[in-house]
Amino acid sequence: MAAAVNNVFLQPGEYFVGDASCRIRTLLGSCVSITLWHPVRRIGAMSHFLLPNRGLLPARKLDGRYGDEAMLLLLQELSDLHIGPTECVAKIFGGGNMFPGQTRDEVRPVGLANGAAAHALLQTHQVPVLSECLFGVGHRQIIFDVSNGNVWVRRVKPTDARPLPLKKTR
Repeated sequence: MAAAVNNVFLQPGEYFVGDASCRIRTLLGSCVSITLWHPVRRIGAMSHFLLPNRGLLPARKLDGRYGDEAMLLLLQELSDLHIGPTECVAKIFGGGNMFPGQTRDEVRPVGLANGAAAHALLQTHQVPVLSECLFGVGHRQIIFDVSNGNVWVRRVKPTDARPLPLKKTR
């Protein structure tokens, strides 16, 4: 008899740590997800962060909307399970450009900043990156199967529709 699968959907700013019974899903645009997987114990963690860091905003408590804080939240929960970061392997997803042709050259797109932050965080914590699907145009659907560490990605590019002309309102 097959074991029941617990499907978990992450909203922006959420994270989750679970065992082999879990399948973690999310939908990413410019946001980034980091998956961490312990191959022996088959425990996985996944974040869905919106920005690389909080910047100058004061922190009351850790917030999963920010990459650096989401990583700390994941590592704290894994530590509670006696799993260190170097025992895990990572995969990184997202960082897509949702509005191609509408960004200014002098402004770094948030997706690029999120992807760079994910790489830096994993390097800082000495977690090897097995694979990634970052950047490009459009959004991604992500499914992380904690039982085997596989992550499925479906990339969806925006349509080539032209924006409607502006209309004056009264």
